[in-house]
Parts: sequence; C-alpha cells; structure tokens
Amino acid sequence: MGEVVGAGFLSHVPTIMLPEAQRREMNNGNEISLVPGLKRLRAEVLDDLRPDVVIVFDTHWFSLFEFIVTAHKRRQGIYTSEEVPRGLNQVHYDMPGDPEFAQSLASHATDAGARCTANADPQLPVNYGTVNIASYLNRGEKWLSVSICQTAIHEDFLAAGRGFGEAIRASDWRVVLIASGSLSHRFYRMKELDQHESSDPNHVITPEARSADEQRIRWWEHGDHAAVVDSMDDFMRHRPEGLFGHYLMMIAAIGGAQCTAVGRRFSEYENAIGTGQVHMWFDQPVTGWI
Repeated sequence: MGEVVGAGFLSHVPTIMLPEAQRREMNNGNEISLVPGLKRLRAEVLDDLRPDVVIVFDTHWFSLFEFIVTAHKRRQGIYTSEEVPRGLNQVHYDMPGDPEFAQSLASHATDAGARCTANADPQLPVNYGTVNIASYLNRGEKWLSVSICQTAIHEDFLAAGRGFGEAIRASDWRVVLIASGSLSHRFYRMKELDQHESSDPNHVITPEARSADEQRIRWWEHGDHAAVVDSMDDFMRHRPEGLFGHYLMMIAAIGGAQCTAVGRRFSEYENAIGTGQVHMWFDQPVTGWI
C-alpha cells in the first residue's frame, strides 16, 4: 500500500534561479531565505525520507478543460522561460516518470469527480513551477507534474486531490507532494518594480494581502487546515497563485480539512515584487493524515 510521506508548500519564484551575487544585489546585500531553505529541505528531510515519487502541483501550468498529469517515461532537456528568459534560461533538467502511475492518478481523480487525463506527448512543455523546484530537490526520484485547471473551482481542486490520494494508497510508492507556488500573487506595475525587489514582506502588494498570508501561515503552523480550506472565498480577494489549487489538491490528498499535519517553515515569509512567498513543510503526523 502506498503512502504520502511528506508534503510541502514551496516557492518556485524565478529569483531562486539567479546567481547568488545577483540575488544579494536585489536584496540589499542579503541572501533571500528561499534558497538556503530548499537546500536544507533536501538535506534535512528528503535525504532521510527517500521518496519513490514526487508529485508537483504546478501553478505555472494552466490547463483549460481538465487536470493533466504528465505520463512520460522521462522528461529531460534544457529549459528557458518564455516569461523571464533573461534570468531563467538554459536550465538542464532530467526527471524520470511513471506512465502507469500517472494513468492511475488521472483515473482516480476522474472517478472522484474532477476531469483528469494523463499525457505523454514528447512536446508537452515543462514549466518552471516544476523545473525550479526540481533543480534543488531532484535526486533521481520519479517526478510527475499536475496542471492547474483554470476553469476549476475550489470543490474541483479538492475532488482531484482526493482522487490522487486514493491512487497513491492503491500504489506501492512512497510519495512526496509539492504545492509549487505562492500565497497572495499580485505584482507591482513595471515602473514600480525596482522599488520593491527586496524580500522584506513590507513590500507585499498590500497590508491586507500580507495579513491574509501570515494568517494562513499561522494556521498551517497549528495544523489547522480546516481554517484555510473554509476561508478560501475570503482569500481569493488577494488573488492567490493558481487559484490556490496547488495547496487544495495537496491537502485534499492527505485528508483535506480533517488533516492536522503541522507545518514548519524552511524559509522566512518573503516578498517577491508584491507576491507572498514561503517554504512550509508538513511532516507525516501520527494522526490526521489519511
């Protein structure tokens, strides 16, 4: 019987892929906490867990009619972002996959009420919500990506996640789930960007967005996922990245509102030109993890 052995809400902000000198230049001479946080997460958590499969809920992959799971035997190549090619370019990636497991994930999600397909087209693009995180954390495990369906609502994300959880339990794999994306996700206008590059959360787009982000971090640190799930309508005012589908699918796979997994930070809460970023890890608790 398969199981989820850990889950993370992780930032994939393009800044983490810049050279350290450039990151420091943008941040008043200081390193952003997101980069050492990912390195610590690999060394302190994943090296011990040794998962068979990592599933990434990728907020930079927007599908239209359905959820999609990558079903390739292997994804490898060189990635340059169409969005920020000056800073995110020529990134080598090599991620084994699992076509049979991908098909099972898609089938179980569909059975749970969320339209989902598996796709192994060799020309299917890879997105930096996966590539950036894998650059720090991938050590040869199987890596699968799941899209964010842009026509989905909260209930659809939760249904898909429940289906993914069933597929995991029906497998033989030890699985790590990664919700790849930010909390609130609004940017400053172009003429203002260079005034807000510091990671200081005082630069998050509005005090209200910062407060909403920090409230959810506190709930996570107390294992109160019910509060996060139940307040989604209110949080949508702050435009969370990917409709917050990355978090909703991840948490639904491990019990949804009933999950009591306590979060621990692997970064500070940081600004990224207006958006709210954090690395939060959820260890497998004794109870409350379905």
